[in-house]
Amino acid sequence: MAVKTFRPITPSQRYRAVSSFQEITKDKPERRLVVTKKKTGGRNSYGRMTSRTKSGGHKQKIRLVDFKRRRHGEPAKVVAIEYDPIRSARLALIQYEDGRKSYIIAPLGLKVGASVVSGPKVEAKPGNFMPLRDIPIGMTVHNIEIALGGGAKLVRSAGSGATLMSRSDGYAQLKMPSSEIRKINENCYAAVGQVGNVEHENQVFGKAGSSRHRGVKPITRGVVKNPVDHPMGGGEGRTSGGGPPVTPWGVETKGHKTRKKKKYSDAQILVRRDGRQMKQR
Repeated sequence: MAVKTFRPITPSQRYRAVSSFQEITKDKPERRLVVTKKKTGGRNSYGRMTSRTKSGGHKQKIRLVDFKRRRHGEPAKVVAIEYDPIRSARLALIQYEDGRKSYIIAPLGLKVGASVVSGPKVEAKPGNFMPLRDIPIGMTVHNIEIALGGGAKLVRSAGSGATLMSRSDGYAQLKMPSSEIRKINENCYAAVGQVGNVEHENQVFGKAGSSRHRGVKPITRGVVKNPVDHPMGGGEGRTSGGGPPVTPWGVETKGHKTRKKKKYSDAQILVRRDGRQMKQR
């Protein structure tokens, strides 16, 4: 995948860099594998706005990706590489011998015509879905299950990959893209290889319209509002009242930790992303 730039004919094209879509081989998705994404406009079921930065956006179709791949031992052929509007990674359309088709996350290097398979004791090559106990130590994996049989939940975005470090006592230790070291049951499944579309991080929107197409609405800064509308509003010149940045409801926005202190998955974390060692229970 390559990034395409433009001649600066207009101000918005000066820094704009978008995907060239060279790896895409099929323009339209499979009709039986998509559902229409319903837009909320940032409002909940009562019609009250709960997200102030959502509005509009282009019409999108949700691709039904197979994150479980329970057809073990049945090889499937890669038919096409497709674009997915709601995720950064590309999708691979695979077809089994009986004609059934499904979507999977396309790993780096997977081409049309290649064969992929899921199940234990299969070859450890990009695109294959296999238990962590059968994957060689040191390999890069993605699409990782966090709970046995629950489907892949971790490492699914473009260019990401986790490293299988070791196995002991029925658990595999993986180094996540965030540098966090986490242990996962070695019977959980993971896909071999790194997620494709590695140049996604080099894209630059370049104009406000690109964000609006994605359903992201601009937001007014609190310091330019009136005191009745925001805790940081008012004052002659730029001032925030001497306090920390907060939301319109007074919740701190910088340095305020939002992760639960007693989350169930903390027991599986060995080293946090900041390098702190976790106490084992």
